[in-house]
This record gives sequence, structure tokens and C-alpha cells, in this order.
Amino acid sequence: MTERNCTRDTEFILLGFSVHQEIELILFLLISVVYTLTLVGNTGKISLIQLDARLHTTMYFFLNNLTFVDLCYSSSAVPKLLETLQTKHRSVSFHTCATQLGFFLNFLISEMFLLAVIAYDCYVAICDPLLYMVLLSLKACMKLVMGLYLYSISVALLHTVFSIQLIHCGPNVINHFYCGGPVMALACSGTSVKEILIFIFAGFNTISSLTTVINSLLYIVAAILRIQSMEGRCKTFSTCASHLTTVTIFYGTLIVMYLQPKLNHSPDTDKMASVFYTIIILMLNPMIYGLKNQEVKSALIVIEKCYVLPLTNFKK
Repeated sequence: MTERNCTRDTEFILLGFSVHQEIELILFLLISVVYTLTLVGNTGKISLIQLDARLHTTMYFFLNNLTFVDLCYSSSAVPKLLETLQTKHRSVSFHTCATQLGFFLNFLISEMFLLAVIAYDCYVAICDPLLYMVLLSLKACMKLVMGLYLYSISVALLHTVFSIQLIHCGPNVINHFYCGGPVMALACSGTSVKEILIFIFAGFNTISSLTTVINSLLYIVAAILRIQSMEGRCKTFSTCASHLTTVTIFYGTLIVMYLQPKLNHSPDTDKMASVFYTIIILMLNPMIYGLKNQEVKSALIVIEKCYVLPLTNFKK
């Protein structure tokens, strides 16, 4: 079939998790609970950072942005998945699909580079504390984050524009729960330019962010090993332990998903990995960064005394 005689598809069908109705109901309940926890946890964390002046520091400025991106990142894919599981409404228009892809890519790229920026923040705080306020002043941090957002929006917009220009003439079934790579596989027009763009930008984003993370963590480990006392080592390591956990889970999932051998590659594996890094990790992040952080615990106590208890007493 030639491209000239091709009729554009106006909508796609998202298969999602094509399983028995009972299993889909269980999945709907589980994902609803996890997504609700993600919304509550991340919204609560943003509110906590805004309300407590002691958390108005560079590190929490970056964490605040990471939390916001987590919230948007999860919301770009999960609502449609829940709709698919509950109502069986699996169709999605072509332009809606392209829009979802754009938002998803935007927040994914922002997530990767924010994790790298936070790793660099830990490195400067531990290895060059005297230069911390020089290298990471509020003005520098705002420029860094704004540049990061501008880059991620530009790359996502570029991919979205190229996706819209592709011609799809059937089949129109996407074996996933969100619009992503499978959309390009369904195109009947040339995809070589988009494939090259994906290779270039995906390679640059992954290599640059992961290299920053690994180098920062290696310098941090070297600095910790130079500390003589065990107590000092533990105290210093605790400042970056939460971020190390988040980075390991996030990049570990991406590596398992995209670098596995083709013989072991299957749509079901992609779906499970996608659930992990679009839902599970984003639910865990507030707990990972909060439960082991004494400053966050202290802020929670203050907020409870200043806002929650007076409100409770007023109702009584």
C-alpha cells in the first residue's frame, strides 16, 4: 500500500492489560490505591516544603521540582489506564495520543535530569561545601531548572510534531496502556528521521544524566571513605542514601526494560516495567526522601502543631 492511497487512522485502540475481567478489577483497585497515594504523598510533600521555612534550601528546591514532575509524570499515563480498566473505553484519538506522548516525554526527560541535578547537589554539599553557595546559589539553581524544563519541553515538542506528521493506515491497535514507542511502529510512512532523532536524544539524555549521577556518587563515596570515624561516614552517607535508592530503582528499571536481549523482550515485560517507573517509583519517592530525613520529620511535627492541632481543637 502506498502512502498516497493510505487513509489516516483517526484513533487508536489501547489494549492495556488484556486479561480476565476479575483480574482487571483487581488491577484497577490496586492501581487506584497506588495512584491516590502518589497524589497524596507528592502533594503533601510540596505543601510541606512550602509551609516550613527551614526547608527553603537549595536541596529542597530541587526536591520540590522533582516532586512536581513526579506528580505530572504519573498523571500523564495513569488516568487513561484506569479508564481503560474500568469502562473498557480503549479508544483514543490520534491527536490525544500525540499529546499524551508529548507530556509523557517531557516529564520523563525532566525526571532524568532532575535526578542528575540532585546528585550533583549532593556532590557539592559533601565534596565542596565551602563553594556550595557559590556554585548553587538560588539564582543559579533557578536558571538550571528553567533550562532543564526548556530543554525537555523542546525535545518533547519536537517528537510530538514528528509523530503527528506520521501516517497511520492500520492496524491501529497499541499493545500498551499509554501512547509511546508502539505508535511509531504502526506508521505506514517513513520513520527513519524520527528513529534517528530518538536515538540521538535518548542516547544524549541517558548518557549525560547517568554519567552525572555516577560521577557524583563516585566522588561522594571517595569522600566518605576518607572520613576516619565510622559515625562521620554514616552521617555523611545518610545525606545521599535516599537519592541513591531512588536513582538505583529508576535507572535500574529503565536498563532492564530497554537493554534486555530481544529474545526476552515482550510487550508484557514492557507493560510491567512501565507500571513500575510510572506508578510504583513515583509513589515511593515521597517515602524514600521523607522517612529517613530528620528535617522532614521535624517539619511534619511543626506543621502538625501549628496547623493540624489548632484546626482539630477549633472543630471541637
